[in-house]
Amino acid sequence: MSFILLILWTPCILVIFVILSIVYNYFVLRQKLKNIPQISGYLFIGSMLQILRMSIEERLRLHLRLLKQFNGLCVQWVGTLPLVHVFKPEYFEVIFSSTVNITKGDSYNLVRPWLGNGLLTSTGKKWFHDRKLITPAFHFSILNKFAVIQSEQAEILTKNLEKELAKNIGKPVDTLPFITNTTLAIICETAMGVNIHAQDSVMQYSEKLNETSHLVLKRFYKPWYTYDWLYYLLPEGKKFKSAVETLHAFTQKVIRKKKAERHLQRDHAQFENEDNDFSPDKPKRKAFLDLLLDQNMKDDTPLTDEELRAQVDTVMFAGHDTTSIGITWTLFLLGNNPEYQEKVHEELKEVFGDSESPASIKEISELKYLERVFKETLRMFPSVPIVSRKLSEDVKLGNCIIPKDTAILCSILLMQRNPKIWPDPMKFDPDRFLPENSKLRNPYAYIPFSAGPRNCIGQKFAILEAKIILCAILRKWRVKSVKTLDTIKYGCSIILRPTEKVLIHFTPKK
Repeated sequence: MSFILLILWTPCILVIFVILSIVYNYFVLRQKLKNIPQISGYLFIGSMLQILRMSIEERLRLHLRLLKQFNGLCVQWVGTLPLVHVFKPEYFEVIFSSTVNITKGDSYNLVRPWLGNGLLTSTGKKWFHDRKLITPAFHFSILNKFAVIQSEQAEILTKNLEKELAKNIGKPVDTLPFITNTTLAIICETAMGVNIHAQDSVMQYSEKLNETSHLVLKRFYKPWYTYDWLYYLLPEGKKFKSAVETLHAFTQKVIRKKKAERHLQRDHAQFENEDNDFSPDKPKRKAFLDLLLDQNMKDDTPLTDEELRAQVDTVMFAGHDTTSIGITWTLFLLGNNPEYQEKVHEELKEVFGDSESPASIKEISELKYLERVFKETLRMFPSVPIVSRKLSEDVKLGNCIIPKDTAILCSILLMQRNPKIWPDPMKFDPDRFLPENSKLRNPYAYIPFSAGPRNCIGQKFAILEAKIILCAILRKWRVKSVKTLDTIKYGCSIILRPTEKVLIHFTPKK
């Protein structure tokens, strides 16, 4: 009888033990963080219920209010877990310059089933090894070759816009889908060497890539979705799993073909295969995957096929949506600021004259004002507004000690809209980035591509791509936005994106 009672009571004892452990850890953490200003909330619940009831636009407004309420540091309790918000350049320098606190926050686990242990999600020795291995693939000499692809796709974009304008004369264009299709085509060709328009399997891949990205964003703000056992029982979880399987299968197929071709080419120097859509000699350009395989052959601990797939999938995820959003915001802001747009047109006239030829790398490098325009856009609308870290050791920020294992939310958005650093922060002013206006500014006050060891490895690629696409559009048209900065709706999730159509009028320059 006593044995049966023991069996019956054991689960209850375990549950009580778990609850007491959670309560104990909660009060221990509260004691450790008591010197940091707190966002108001309820005991054991924090502000979780408030957040769950909000739309992403409302969450953004709540987040922006932290600027007025706190001085660069505060704690928000979500249930029994503390999130430490940081938005001060001096604090950013402590966190981002560290070679120890490089572990991404737990929220990045949501993309791990898709991106595996790639550069975005890995940490420790694995991350240091992979970063060193991959960095040569983003050398400026490689970027110049990628620019040819970017330029070709930018020309296709302008033709597609011309068709859209011809069909809907005088009407504004929903711009973001056109830009997204272009950046997706660019990343498919530069990352894997495949043409997005070439075959049905690639079209299916691009559709699943967009679907998976959106499902990750939706999962981000639903706490009950963080439990895999529950998420994969639900329709959205099943869709996510199916989409990821499609993406993995396609990437693995490309890797196998690339590796097989390389073996054959080594054995038969004159190897040619006219029917092979994946041949790296058609066209004679090396994609990121080719460059990664080159580096992999030289490395003492080469990546497995699964690790290669994770790195390629990571580049695909990070390399299209963020850039397309940044370009769209740039067109939107220029469409609301005709005086600054006119300066862009003057610069384009000065560099290109009456030429209609595609821009060269040299010409793109001369577009200094356009680059300042893009920088100012990313100040106001950083594509990734928040970067999270999970501390690997205690960190001192000001007079406060943040304990090991605490989740840190580094708000790039709040810092780049801080009026103490950026006077009149919602005024679009590209001249903020003139050398004389930047020299006294803390370098950590502007980090749209993050900073330190874990900064964005593809930032030069993204800036080059944005300038090429913006140049192609603005050489043909003047733009005027339908909505203003005060009326456009946008929200804060993984990416700072509009939550409605970005409608823009395109007026031919000739």
